[in-house]
Amino acid sequence: MDEPKHRIRALHTKETVTVYQAYRPEIGVAAARDGRFPSSWSRTRMTWIKPSFLWMMYRCGWGEKEGQETVLAVEISRAGFEWALRHACLSHYERGLHSDQAAWKRELKRAPARVQWDPERDLHLKPLPYRSLQLGLAGEAAGRYADEWTVSITDVTPLAHRVHALVRSGDLGAAAALLPQERPYPAGPELLAHLGA
Repeated sequence: MDEPKHRIRALHTKETVTVYQAYRPEIGVAAARDGRFPSSWSRTRMTWIKPSFLWMMYRCGWGEKEGQETVLAVEISRAGFEWALRHACLSHYERGLHSDQAAWKRELKRAPARVQWDPERDLHLKPLPYRSLQLGLAGEAAGRYADEWTVSITDVTPLAHRVHALVRSGDLGAAAALLPQERPYPAGPELLAHLGA
């Protein structure tokens, strides 16, 4: 089956969606232990969440990049995730979607969330011809993410290392079997039309 160019694929339930982030251990280990982000986690910076496990592996180098050694699976409420999508702006100007560059810049400045569509990755972390969501949260959205939307935080660094070891050994079938079961997320036009999907 052909994949559409833009689609949210995620591990999700009726109430939650799982996104991934990677942090230095002082933040990541504390967050997983306490089920919430520690006081050292900045609510003033843009924080990017990714529903794609393999895109996160590409970004953090399987949890081996400096400052990204602890990989977290953050289960958040679908209501919060969809609030962020409704209030998001594309991170780049797109002709036909925005009336002009000035209007896009005004929208981007006001929006508490932003969206990038980046190439999905395979087990070798090579780009695929379709794209996955990255959702940036700032200001109100970052605060809501940390204080209201987060249901659970799990350290999945051991999973990242296991999958990576299987990929390196050439056992792609076993590696694929360990991946989170990401399915198309039921986001209709009312959630995605203004985001180029």
